[in-house]
Amino acid sequence: MNPVVRRHAEPAIHRLLHRRRDPAAVEAFLASHTFPIVEGTHCTFLYRGQAEAVNLRHFIFGLPSVQPFAPVEGTDLWVLEIEIPAKSRIEYKFEVVHSGHGRWIEDPLNPNRSRDPFGSNSVCHGEGYAVPDWTQPDPEARTGTLDEIVVPSRALRRETRVTLYLPARFRTTRRYPLLIAHDGKDYLEYAGLRTVLDNLIHRLEVAEVIVACIDSPNRLVEYANHLGHARYVTRELLPALEERLPLIGRPEGRALLGASFGAVASLAAAWRYPDVYGGLLLQSGSFAFTDIGPQRRGPAFEPVARFVNTYRNQPVSVAERVFLSCGTYESLIYENRSLVPLLQSTGMRVRYVESRDGHNWENWRDRLREGLSWLLPGPLWMVYE
Repeated sequence: MNPVVRRHAEPAIHRLLHRRRDPAAVEAFLASHTFPIVEGTHCTFLYRGQAEAVNLRHFIFGLPSVQPFAPVEGTDLWVLEIEIPAKSRIEYKFEVVHSGHGRWIEDPLNPNRSRDPFGSNSVCHGEGYAVPDWTQPDPEARTGTLDEIVVPSRALRRETRVTLYLPARFRTTRRYPLLIAHDGKDYLEYAGLRTVLDNLIHRLEVAEVIVACIDSPNRLVEYANHLGHARYVTRELLPALEERLPLIGRPEGRALLGASFGAVASLAAAWRYPDVYGGLLLQSGSFAFTDIGPQRRGPAFEPVARFVNTYRNQPVSVAERVFLSCGTYESLIYENRSLVPLLQSTGMRVRYVESRDGHNWENWRDRLREGLSWLLPGPLWMVYE
């Protein structure tokens, strides 16, 4: 993904550079294009303004995190041309340098934004990528309800707040599968989980499901194969929900969901209680391990590496089905790929999906349809395999 100039076709920015660069020509060029300009695998980023330097700060592991723009002589434009594979989705910022100090900003010419707990980023859509329609509000889909309950936990020594999603046609006379979602508020806020569920249930692609959205004030500890967390989820939260709600009450009716450290927490809970959960949906799991020597991801990963090393040495079946997804632009892609054959070796049914995306909530959002419809299929996919 180093800056290159295509020789077989003239990129749009070259059509400006080869012509006069007076203010009227610049204005006409800006008005006639959307940014960044994507032409096949060729992508042109543009910044307009006075600066000492401009850099692209992207979130793609394996490439230089800083890519410099070049000034366009005779204008206040800065340009960077790169190649991106088809169907890529890239989150980025611009670093604009004044008086030797860089300030990170969103791309002023690009209205596409993504949000996460740390703020927002600009988003570049490569050719062939489109925001899935099932992630957007559908006026024909009935809306499920959200309710909050409090579940005391002796295992965690605190009260926990759980947000419950109930499908639109919820009836106490029926029984429902249960999905427990780690970092549930973030899934709701940044991955549009409520809208996704409403749409997929409406389309009959996912079963009418009850979702318990849980969170942790200290997730890097409690999600890292923490005995207290696994005990809370399985021996405290699950019985409390079964007492309160009409759940199926069998392993095939229970699934765990999590991304990053939440995926570790999901796998660890199922590993500690292997006869409880029928499905796991693990997204970009932080499955650090070592073949030799210490792990180098920092202290928070020490208990994770011990857990994953233990599992690698003695893989066991922990659920009936496991769905994994990871972005090829993530530092965790190697760990996730390595886990797949180990899970398969235990006899579990495993489905693994990669995408040209990074470690972010919209990547995880875009994989929910594949994961949920496979683990909790609705009437449209309810077939005997």
